[in-house]
Amino acid sequence: MAHHTAEAIWTRGASSREDFLANRYSRRHLLRFDGGAELPGSSSPHVVPLPYSDAAAVDPEEAFVASLSSCHLLWFLSLATRDGFCVDRYADAATGLLAKNAAGRLAMTVVVLHPRVEFSGEHLPTRADIERLHHEAHDECFIANSVKTEVRCEPVFVD
Repeated sequence: MAHHTAEAIWTRGASSREDFLANRYSRRHLLRFDGGAELPGSSSPHVVPLPYSDAAAVDPEEAFVASLSSCHLLWFLSLATRDGFCVDRYADAATGLLAKNAAGRLAMTVVVLHPRVEFSGEHLPTRADIERLHHEAHDECFIANSVKTEVRCEPVFVD
């Protein structure tokens, strides 16, 4: 078992245009991870309008999609190595949909991964091998196993 931590740190600004009680305050905050990495965080401008959100910062919905994508990538690489396939590049343009769920509440209802993987070497995977590796990666992904959101993987094949 491993324990993972992350900090979310927010401080109310001293600016006169920040009126917390009137709901006019910046949602920008700092995300600090246990390895020392720091990222600017904010609400999404789709949820809280500008200027109270920071479109350049990472919002929770983006972080959720990125977490699923990253976990799948890491498992895929591990499984490809196990099977003797040399991966040269893996790129995923993952998307997530924030919509009302069956209970009528806003939720990340679907995340779709679009991994595009390039291989080299004498032992190249078939299309069936790649599909199997993605299926296994999805089954092993800790994050996908932790959420109720539907997570789909739709690989983009390199011919």
